[in-house]
Amino acid sequence: MRTLFDCHKASKVKIVKLNADGDLKQRLISFGIMKEVKVEVLEHAPAKSTIEVKVGKMRIALRAEEAKLIEVEQI
Repeated sequence: MRTLFDCHKASKVKIVKLNADGDLKQRLISFGIMKEVKVEVLEHAPAKSTIEVKVGKMRIALRAEEAKLIEVEQI
């Protein structure tokens, strides 16, 4: 399955599954990152250590390890 980490800049995707547990899962949900939500990838850091995404009107920076836990599909 494709993850958010694998997406290129300007990709628009839909979240299929969160593979995070506990506190991390709750934090992602509090940012609006949950199943069936549409997300746009805005930018990758030069070393791909962080990814900036847009969820609704909010911009969020995710660590690479966090982005690898979010399964997505192209829309």
